[in-house]
Parts: sequence; C-alpha cells; structure tokens
Amino acid sequence: MNVIRARYLGMCFGVRDAIRLALQLPADPPVTILGDLVHNEFVLDRLRHRGIRSASTLEAVATPVVMITAHGASERVLCRARQGGFEVLEATCPLVRFAHRAAQELVRQGFRLLIVGQADHVEVRGITEDIESCDVILDAEDVERLEEHPRWGVISQTTQPVDRVLDRIERLRQRFPGSEVRWIDTVCRPTRQRQLAALELARRADVVIVAGGRHSNNTRELAATCRRWCPRVHAVQTADDLDPAWLEGASTVGLTAGTSTPDEIIDGVEARLRRLARADSPARMAALAR
Repeated sequence: MNVIRARYLGMCFGVRDAIRLALQLPADPPVTILGDLVHNEFVLDRLRHRGIRSASTLEAVATPVVMITAHGASERVLCRARQGGFEVLEATCPLVRFAHRAAQELVRQGFRLLIVGQADHVEVRGITEDIESCDVILDAEDVERLEEHPRWGVISQTTQPVDRVLDRIERLRQRFPGSEVRWIDTVCRPTRQRQLAALELARRADVVIVAGGRHSNNTRELAATCRRWCPRVHAVQTADDLDPAWLEGASTVGLTAGTSTPDEIIDGVEARLRRLARADSPARMAALAR
C-alpha cells in the first residue's frame, strides 16, 4: 500500500501566527482568548496547559487581557472590549481582515451585501455584526429565498471552496438578471491551494484520510471535496482515530489536513498509515493500529 501526502496541507500562515503569538505571551498578566483560537482540540489543550483561558463572551472574561482569534471579531466587539478596560491583542488573520474591508467597501458603495458562508460561523458573525443589513447564503437553494435588490456585492467566508462561491454568484445572476452583481474574491490562497491539492489527491487515491479538528469548517470542506472523486474518505483528529478496516483492499492512501491541524498531528497520522501499509495481514494491521 502506497501512502501519499497532498501537495498542500495543514496549517496556514494565519493560524501559525496566531498560535505563535499566544504561546509567546507571558504568564502575567493572564490572558483570555475570546472563543477558540483555532478549531483544533490538540492546539486548544496546549494553550490551556500554558494557563491561557478562553471565554465565549466578553462578559465571561476575568483577565485584564483579551485575545481575538484568527477568525477575527467585529469592530463592535473590539470597541466594547476596549471600553470595558481590556487590553486587546488581535490574532486576526490578515485575509480575514481583507474580507472585513471588502464587505465595508461594498456597503459604502451602495451594494446589498451577500456573504457566501455559514451564518453561525465566528468569522461570518464578525463581518455581519458591523453591517446594518445583509444576506448570508450557503446552499444553492438559499439563492431562491433572496429578495430582489438592484445591486449585489458578494464576498465569501475565507474557507469556502471557490467553485461553490462561483456557482452561487451564477445562480444569483440568473435569478436577478436585471441586477448588478459585483464580486470581491475573499477566498484565501491557502484554502485554494489545499482544495486543489485535495482534488488531485482524491483522483489518485483509493482511500483519503483527512486530519483535523471535528469543529473545523475547512477540514469538513476538504473531506467534502475529496468525496467528489473518492468515495472512501475518513476524517480523524489524531492517529488514534484510524481504523485499519478503512484501508482494506486499498493500493493508494492519500493524506490531507485542514489549516488548523498541527504538523505533529499530520506526521503522527502519516506514521501510523505507513506502519499499517507494511502490515502483511488484516490481523497484523489491527495489531499495529493499537
């Protein structure tokens, strides 16, 4: 059995920078991260062991310093934090900042803002909380529920597959042929790279393993992308989640990982896969998996 990695996989620069900033912080004064710094339990456990706290709301923060995650936050939340006397550290990804600026610019120019993404995702909420009124869509059917506007300004959650975004824009144009539609591309480059690499991987592999946190949107999107070409796709958080039965009859196994997955997790999953690849029987595979 051959084990191959995707050409691009794992942590993007925005996530690495956010984690590096958090781990370099001194223990005093104590810091609370507003939400999850990244959607990966391994990383969050490491931060907790360093004494870094987390809270879902500003009201729950009991430290003098609050840190904004790589997913960003609205200006309203940032202002509330500063007015509340907190020192605010921002780990917002620069590409998320660009999405915020793009949204504001479209609204300033008089467009009705339309965001392709998950309405309840922290990144999307950070954008919409600063906009008086906008629409958020994800599925193709969502376009049919939109009301007509003369001018549409479209951005997307940074981790959305670009082909999904383009499809929703085309459907928008078909539904409202008399409306102007302007798109500012906010899909981040690391997401594009990992999506394209996942497609290449899925075309070559009999089985694809996707490593990442269970709450990571971009990890779920990678798995969905792989399933378009390879029906045998399995998501794992760590090497311990691997099931030898998944690999039965496979000659090539592909490995990819979401942008919040640490290198050591990816390396551990790959090492376990290679051990399983050397197994000479199903029983041996089961033994090596333990």
